[in-house]
Amino acid sequence: MNVIIEPSWKECLGSEFDKPYFAELARALHEQKDAGVTIYPPGSLIFNAFALTPFDKVRVVILGQDPYHNPGQAEGLSFSVPHGMALPPSLKNIYREIESDLGLDLSHKDGSLRGWAEQGVFLLNAILTVRAGAAASHSRLGWQTFTDAVIQTLSERRSGIVFLLWGNFARGKKALIDTSRHYVLEAAHPSPLAGGAFFGCRHFSKTNDILINNGLQPIDWSR
Repeated sequence: MNVIIEPSWKECLGSEFDKPYFAELARALHEQKDAGVTIYPPGSLIFNAFALTPFDKVRVVILGQDPYHNPGQAEGLSFSVPHGMALPPSLKNIYREIESDLGLDLSHKDGSLRGWAEQGVFLLNAILTVRAGAAASHSRLGWQTFTDAVIQTLSERRSGIVFLLWGNFARGKKALIDTSRHYVLEAAHPSPLAGGAFFGCRHFSKTNDILINNGLQPIDWSR
């Protein structure tokens, strides 16, 4: 795979691309594509989160599991869908919590979270690709080895990042984060399957309070 990734990330993660697991990952993806399998997101968007949020600009991390597997939804950003797409259920609940937490009206906002990414919210899926119509179908290809290295690199080389871990899968990544250097906020997953347990976490105001206390600009969650 000829990996095209933002230069600051390439510098930090360059050695990962040369490891055997990554070669196997690339081989598996090429084999599926050659066999006519539809993979999401499109190749140009696999590393979209990295493109929109350079390594030294990351202030917040929102960790998702794997991309949406329906046509046109996945754009390489956790929980985000392109402009014009219907809001997925989890994203609807995220917006509902923001409205309650911050008193905002997000009725104007579509499902694209590019505005967050451009402010330093790193929207990372632990698994960066998926086979069309088959959730978690690429969970064993090796992506988590790569994204675990991404999380560890952020933990080791940066400080003061706010990590938002929603649901048991994301919370399982807490061990990769040095909590003496960073902030970790945990909550239930925003999926309706969690029975509303996500509501009331107030992660958006809490994140902004942390950023402000550290002399940083708060996130405009309405963008």
